[in-house]
Amino acid sequence: MGRHVGQPQQFNNSITMIDFSKILFLDIETVSQKKTFEELDERMQKLWAHKSEQIAKGDENATPESLYERAAIYAEFGKIICISVGFFNENRFRLKSFYGHDEKALLTEFANMLDRYYAFPEAQLCAHNGKEFDFPFLARRMMVNGIKIPRVLQVAGKKPWETNFIDTMELWKFGDYKTFTALDLLCAIMDIPTPKDDINGSEVGRVYWQENDLERIKTYCQKDVLAIAQLLRRFNYLPLITEDLVDYTN
Repeated sequence: MGRHVGQPQQFNNSITMIDFSKILFLDIETVSQKKTFEELDERMQKLWAHKSEQIAKGDENATPESLYERAAIYAEFGKIICISVGFFNENRFRLKSFYGHDEKALLTEFANMLDRYYAFPEAQLCAHNGKEFDFPFLARRMMVNGIKIPRVLQVAGKKPWETNFIDTMELWKFGDYKTFTALDLLCAIMDIPTPKDDINGSEVGRVYWQENDLERIKTYCQKDVLAIAQLLRRFNYLPLITEDLVDYTN
């Protein structure tokens, strides 16, 4: 993995304003801190109970226990179990994952990679709904774990347009802030192979806590990263990356 990665011209001769060689594509998978609500300590149970009141939105049947699977999407109550990244290297697209049960260890390894290869000013991170989920979730969990936040993730004092973030969902909005558009839906209308051919995001918690299948989650996460890269190429009128030019690692 390195800063000097392949140029998009190696896939075709189209001219694009985005330099794909400076982009790190990424996706994260998260789960709740504990398998069940009952496993939380008393203090965190009270805090989640308060949070779940806001989530329930008047649903009289909802309880902190029944809503606990949603803890995965909140950095205060969830944890990261997988970070998959993709980057262009010469004429290939390479995928790598940082995953495991030890969140601090995988975040440290990921942060070290960013500091080593993506600390230059032009470096960019690209994710789908990354500005509202992936990027802040990563920074918050790094802070919780006492890990220095890499330069490319630091947004303090910056205006939204000054950050080094590319968000494919934001690009699709064209200024419309009323709706969420799923990655799978965009892939379908852009004729990109679906990344959801095995599991989807709502099943990650079950696969992790009940099946303990990190490899399956890693594969799913890598497929999302490839789909995000394909989507950004579509947005720039570039051909899709062919399967023979994709390298899977880890």
